[in-house]
Amino acid sequence: MDICGYPFFYVLFHLMEGKAISELFINEQIRDREVRLIGENGQQLGIMPAREALKLAEEAGLDLVKIAPTAKPPVCKIVDYGKYRYELARKEKDARKKQKTIEIKEIRMSPNIDTNDLNTKANAARKFLEKGNRVKVTLRFRGREMAHMSTSKHILDDFAQMLSDISVMEKPPKVEGRSMIMFLTEKR
Repeated sequence: MDICGYPFFYVLFHLMEGKAISELFINEQIRDREVRLIGENGQQLGIMPAREALKLAEEAGLDLVKIAPTAKPPVCKIVDYGKYRYELARKEKDARKKQKTIEIKEIRMSPNIDTNDLNTKANAARKFLEKGNRVKVTLRFRGREMAHMSTSKHILDDFAQMLSDISVMEKPPKVEGRSMIMFLTEKR
């Protein structure tokens, strides 16, 4: 019994190993009647039967690889399969290296914060922003402080003003439950 052109025991073995079966079909695994063929040097060879394309690949001593299975007709290329897989893996690795992850750092304050404490928190936020992180500034209210939420908004505005030279307010202050939250990001 075959599953997607692979023998059943092969599929079972690789599933038990935790490996994904390649989504690329090569040589005899290509079961389409007609394919659009690209030669080994990148030239268009046109639409032809899959058997004829496979014969051309074998004559060149290379593999026939289906690179665009969803196209009508599917696109196949004559390449060295091992080298092709290596190049794909390398491109993926390079893409992951260039990807930059942005962390969200949180600064928590209370509404009765003193100016020196506010300056200390602003300096910490400045360091986070300089490293390229987003900063979530949270003003937490407890007990009777909840009655004065609207008058405490100026604390977050002052905080944003202190950092206005290097940051932009991504999301303005917004009340969420027992806290008021604002997001700051680095100026570009």
